[in-house]
This record gives sequence, structure tokens and C-alpha cells, in this order.
Amino acid sequence: MTEKLLQYLWNYKVFKHFDFKDIEGNSVEIIDFGKWNTDSGPDFLLAKIKINKVIFAGNIELHVKSSDWIFHNHSQDPNYQNIILHVVFQNDTDIEELSKKNIPTLELKDYIDPDIFHRYEKLSEENQFIPCEKIVSQNKIPVNFHKENILKKLEAKSKEIEKSLEQYKNNFEAVLFHHLAYSFGLKVNAFIFKQIAENVDFTIINKIRQNETQLEALFFGISGWLENPVDDQMKIWKREFDFITAKFTISDVKIHPKFLRLRPPNFPTLRLSQLANLYYQHQNLFSKLINSKNSDDLFEIIKNVKASEYWDNHFNFGKISTVDQPKFLSKDFMELIILNAILPVKYTYHKFHREEISTEILDFYKKISSEKNSIIDSWKNLGIQCKTALESQSLIYHHKNYCETKNCLNCGIGFKLLKE
Repeated sequence: MTEKLLQYLWNYKVFKHFDFKDIEGNSVEIIDFGKWNTDSGPDFLLAKIKINKVIFAGNIELHVKSSDWIFHNHSQDPNYQNIILHVVFQNDTDIEELSKKNIPTLELKDYIDPDIFHRYEKLSEENQFIPCEKIVSQNKIPVNFHKENILKKLEAKSKEIEKSLEQYKNNFEAVLFHHLAYSFGLKVNAFIFKQIAENVDFTIINKIRQNETQLEALFFGISGWLENPVDDQMKIWKREFDFITAKFTISDVKIHPKFLRLRPPNFPTLRLSQLANLYYQHQNLFSKLINSKNSDDLFEIIKNVKASEYWDNHFNFGKISTVDQPKFLSKDFMELIILNAILPVKYTYHKFHREEISTEILDFYKKISSEKNSIIDSWKNLGIQCKTALESQSLIYHHKNYCETKNCLNCGIGFKLLKE
């Protein structure tokens, strides 16, 4: 037994029965178990109990052993002067101070199903994908589990976006550009692409977006790739970059993307060209994305995005490839862009304007297929259903924020496993 588990059982009322009696044999009726306090002070605030027909209102303190009251030095702490009940798993000693104040002690060990400890130990086992993998199953996934996880994830993303908005004076278009760049960079170049995007005032992007060559030249030049051109197209990009640099006073800082351990279709050369093409194709990209009503609308906007013609037979500068075909975005990549960049910004935009969009956003997730990665494969191996992005994004978020940190007592699955 741990104090955290005891608090959890008290908060969620996980007991064999509720005919409580204190250590003196007096009947204790819990009218209100109180509000769980995660800050300093008593564990449960604003509680209400009835003993011998008298109702008491105040706070409740929980301990594994009654002697913990002494070890935790509560006696002299003014925060514990309004205690109406001392709840313990095991009463190992009488607390004279509480007895003098007629504050009852409730011992819980006979009210808790011993099987809970077995299940809790199962949740604590090491070297597993998730702590409960030996006892979890599809029917242990709570109702609204995925919906709640997605909304938590969107709220967390929204807070990050709101910080960016403060920095960029509520310029949603600039912040969208930064997040799109981050997503186009994938795991290896995400932060590097975001640095490239943030290194350019978005007003410059708006001024040159009607010229795809100039957009590419800007991205390639900041990446440090145009200093020694090896073919005619590179010379064109260098000339355009020199022009843009002189006209708009672009910083001479170079930010170098990585190629290591990337498959050619994910080379930063192609991804930056595709990002340039996205902004070239859609002069009012932000409004189109924000006003989209479903996932089909979003796919329609980005489905024709491709790298420029030079990249039909190139993956890197000056090296002609045997593969000669247009480099469009794959469906998996489009879904990644929608999930990681577009939907969080869309959610934040409507939240910023006090427009309710939760249900609409969730429908986007339901219409996009599940990601394919090792985390999702591991969930499926445990028999957990995962067909849509609503489920896969939820399970990825849950694994990171609950399973990896063994936060089982705040987990909807953990609660269901312990209570049933």
C-alpha cells in the first residue's frame, strides 16, 4: 500500500462496502468524501461526515499508518487544524493529539478488496510496453477514452501555439507556416525546418509566394546549399537568392538540414521544394485550411503538392537519378501534415475566437486512417483496436503521457482495471 494508492481509492470510492466504523466502533457516514488536494495541506478538502447524528465539515488527512501523522510533523502545522477525520490503512498507534480533539480515526484495511493490491502490483511490473499489458483488453478501454485523449493532446498543442502567437503578435499565418515547416521536416529535420521558417519574416513569404523559384531559392539559400552551384538550375536559384537577400536584407546565417539515415523521398531538398510548392499553389492557404469542413477538404488542398520539375529526376543537387517521376506527397505524409500541423492550428484558431469546434475536429480524426508505427503495432498486439487516427493519436498520446511515466492511478484504463 502506498499513500498515493490510498488517496486514489478514497477519491474514487473503491471499497467493498461503505458501512464505515471508526477505531472506537462508532458509525461514520461519509456525506462528502471531499475534493482531492494535490497541493500542500490536507489530502481532501471540503469534506462532510456524520458521527452520532452530528455533521462535521472540514478536511480529511490520509496515511498508510496512523503513526505517519507524527512522522510528517502535522501536529504543529496550522494547515491541519481543521481536520475532521484521520483515514489510515493501518492503525498502528493512537495519536494522542487527535484523541484529545475527538477527531475520529478510520482504518480502511478491512474495507479494501485484497485483489486490488495484486492488480496494482501488475501495473508496477517493469520491462513491459505498458504496465498493464498482462491484464488489459479491448473491453477495458473506457467510453470516451479516445475523445478525451485527443482533446487533451489538442489543448497541450494549443498552449504551445499560443506561446508562438504571443511571440509573433497573433499572426496565425506565420505560426501556421512554422508548424507546417516543422512537420515537413519529419523527425530528423523538424526543428531545423522550423528554424529556417522562423529565420524569415513571414511578410517576405507573402511577397514572393507567387514565384515558386524564388520560394525554393529562399529555402535552399538559407540551408547553405547554393554557395557552389553545380548546374544551371542551381545557378538560377543562387541568382534569385542573391536578389532576395539584397532586396529584403535576409540574415546570412545558414541552417543546415540533415540527410543522414533518411530515405531519398524524405530528403530535405524534396521536402523544402514541396513546402515551397504548397505556398505557391495556394495564395490564400491559411483561410482555405481554417474554413475546411472535413478531411476531404484538407486532402483536396494538399493532394497536388509536389516538388518542382528539377526534382523529377533528382534527390540531391547535381545528381541525376534513375528514378524519373514527379515527387508528390504520399497519402501517409499528407495525413501526418494534417494531424501534426493543420488540425492543432485550426483548433487553436477557433478557440482563440471563442468558437466551439471540438466535435468538428474529432470528426477530422475519425475520417483519417490510423498511423503505422511500432507503438500502434504494440497496442494492436495487445488486442486493442486501432483503425482511425482518433484511436491511433489517442493511444500514442496515452502511451507517452501515462504508460511511459507509469501514471496508472490517473489513467482511465488503470482506474477501470482497479475498480472492476
